[in-house]
Amino acid sequence: MNIMLNTGPVAERAINIHAKLNSRLRLFQRTLTGARPEPTLLGVEGARFIEDALRSGLQPESLLVSPSGTSALDRVLHAVRSDGTNIAQIPIIRTSDSIFRKISATESPQGVAGLFRVPAWDFDDLLRGPSRTVSLGVESTVNTPLILVLTEVQDPGNVGTIVRSAEAFGASGVVATRGTADPWAPKALRASAGSALRLPLISGIAVPALIAQLRLRKIKIFATASGSNDFSSGLKCVSESPAAIFIGNEGAGLSGEALKAADSILSIPLARTVESLNAGVAASILLYEISRIRSKAQ
Repeated sequence: MNIMLNTGPVAERAINIHAKLNSRLRLFQRTLTGARPEPTLLGVEGARFIEDALRSGLQPESLLVSPSGTSALDRVLHAVRSDGTNIAQIPIIRTSDSIFRKISATESPQGVAGLFRVPAWDFDDLLRGPSRTVSLGVESTVNTPLILVLTEVQDPGNVGTIVRSAEAFGASGVVATRGTADPWAPKALRASAGSALRLPLISGIAVPALIAQLRLRKIKIFATASGSNDFSSGLKCVSESPAAIFIGNEGAGLSGEALKAADSILSIPLARTVESLNAGVAASILLYEISRIRSKAQ
């Protein structure tokens, strides 16, 4: 085994591990397949995701590359270095394509993966949002906080989809409360298309603690539920004030606790034959409409 640092081409500076899986490779395998034995680490596969993570300022713990991914990783490191991103002293581990396939969580591995430190966002970051955001083609800073709160959303694909839509439509941040699928698990990360690496995101907070924080910061709480509430007036209220929108479990919806705490209920009008929408679809529709209203007001 050999490990090389970021001082030259990957082929010249990587640690070689071609034997059976050692502790480092087992950590890659478990993290990339969703176990995440070290909660402070997240795993990404593919050159594009590694580039997104590096450009987003995530701290790399180590990179793993096989012969089929060496050229792609070299291009990524050269590109981010040329743009001024500090990537000095990244440990790079090199292994065989056959061992990489055993470690990978994808059907067609690209031969490159990375372990990164989970971003240390706090509640103030949720209010500020990313440094800049693009909403409906208009680039601007986040002026009015809009936080998406996921409560017991259990499908990682839905979690990733909501995070992706949150970034796309100018939300300032996302909270995945206790009981929600891990937003940094591989499936959720892939569904977010990298948004979970950039958008302020807090995970694991209990709903009562979050509600108390929102009340303290005078953020209005909006619950989503099936019903016949006035959709237009509800959206107008969300668009005019700092807001947190609660999205509930795919089957059971929001808990009574979240509904009781809500200042208002948002209900998307549906055909009578349809009981409810997928959580990711519902959140995306709401985010789009709020973004559209806010863009007109600018």
